[in-house]
This record gives sequence, C-alpha cells and structure tokens, in this order.
Amino acid sequence: MVDDIDLKILNFLLSDAKMTYQEIGKALFISQGTVHVRVKKMMEAGIIAGSKVLVNYDKLGFGVSAFIGIYLSKSSLYTTVIEGLSGIEEVIEAHYTTGVYSILAKIVCRDTNHLRDVLSVKVQSIKGIQRTETLISLEEGIQRPITLFNQVP
Repeated sequence: MVDDIDLKILNFLLSDAKMTYQEIGKALFISQGTVHVRVKKMMEAGIIAGSKVLVNYDKLGFGVSAFIGIYLSKSSLYTTVIEGLSGIEEVIEAHYTTGVYSILAKIVCRDTNHLRDVLSVKVQSIKGIQRTETLISLEEGIQRPITLFNQVP
C-alpha cells in the first residue's frame, strides 16, 4: 500500500529520475534515509520496476518512428511472434491488444528504406504473422508519465 509521500516521491522520480534522494527529501521535508527506505520498499513490491534513459532516436539518426499493427494467423502463436519481435533491434515496444490488431509494435528506423527492409525482411518472416499494417508517426506530440499524486484509492 502506498501513501501520499510515496506518490510524491514517485512523481519526483518520474519527472527527473536523476534527482537525488537528498533533493527529494529536502523538497518533501523528510530525510534522505526515509526516501531511500520508501524507494527500496516500492522496488521490492514491484511498484518501481526499474529505471531507464529516454533517448531522442532522431538525434542518433533514427528519424522514422512507426507503429505496426500485426494480425496473427492464430492467437496461440502470440508467444512465438513476441519472441520473434524481441529479436529485432528496431522494435522498441510491443503490446498485446484488443480490437483490430493482435499486437501493436513500435519501431524506429533510420529512414523509409530501412523501415521497408525491417518490415519485409525481419517482421514478415516471423512465423505466425498473417499480415501487418504500418502507420508512420509524423510527430510525437506527447510523451509523459502519469501524475500519481492524490491517486491513492
């Protein structure tokens, strides 16, 4: 069970994961040790599953982001397809979905030629994929974490 202090700590970490426990403690008028203990408990409870660096792929030469809607030939092949997708380095997310697609995957590529190669050579060769639809992202308008403060049930 998390309380308001835990949620405030999470909000600080979600907005800036490099923030020190000392800085968080100072902002919340609690000790650095208290922040450390609370973060450790949230990690042990699986609330904090890890941390990661947000990368601007465009600045690294990966200027095309796209979403691939994947139709499975049989839903029982989901695990096989996910294993295949996980072996493609350009695939950065994959979600099992309801609706039209069985899987929605996000990929990053250098350009449209690279995208075509990833789709035709890598993705389409995975056993269990019936067909795909690709949507190229023109711009990522929003990318943010959810605000957790005052969300305790």
